[in-house]
Amino acid sequence: MPPIPPVTMTLCKDEACHVIEVGALRPALVRAARLFAETVLVPTGLLYIVLHTAGLLPALLSVMGWCALTVSIRFFTGRHLPGTLLVCAGALCARALVALALSSALVYFVQPVIASVFMAALFLGSALLGRPITMRLARDFVSLPAQLHTHPGLRRVFIQTAALWGLGRLVDAGMSIGFLHMGLDLALLSRPVFSGALTVLMVAICTAWGIRCLRRMPDVTFRFGGMKPAQPAAA
Repeated sequence: MPPIPPVTMTLCKDEACHVIEVGALRPALVRAARLFAETVLVPTGLLYIVLHTAGLLPALLSVMGWCALTVSIRFFTGRHLPGTLLVCAGALCARALVALALSSALVYFVQPVIASVFMAALFLGSALLGRPITMRLARDFVSLPAQLHTHPGLRRVFIQTAALWGLGRLVDAGMSIGFLHMGLDLALLSRPVFSGALTVLMVAICTAWGIRCLRRMPDVTFRFGGMKPAQPAAA
């Protein structure tokens, strides 16, 4: 898959404003859907089917085997190996190893709850301290000019999105605990369905809120699809 054009931010030459240039969105969405299938849908399906047909040990081994297979195919065929895929595959293998060591399927489902609570504390704490972690994460995807690092309006937007994401992680933890009380089968199916849907919803909410706030700033504007703004007609 060809590399996705990065999201960059450049200074206007004609006006005292900042332009956020967003590349093509379709390749990014396709890539995200493939990653979701590789790290959530397929491992969950394997765990559900093998757990009910062969037992806990084969089920956990199938999850680790799938992760190893996915990473190996990309590596040996020279395809792009996203860092996100490595992190997700590593996390799945770690969860499976802990569950194997304790011989408990419940441990496999409790670990994401702990992770969600930790992430909620991290994001909400950074927002309360006025040092939003979302600003640091955004620098991995958006090239921010040095002039914007201390922009009060931009920092306020990142604080708000950090708080929103932290609240979303708390909802995810509560939802997962609720499904665990209903049984392991529901807890297993809730991760790809409800937790996945909640993650997509929170990404959409945070993105929409951030764009809405940035659009209201007089010195920030957006340019989508890498298209240049229309030139005024010659007099």
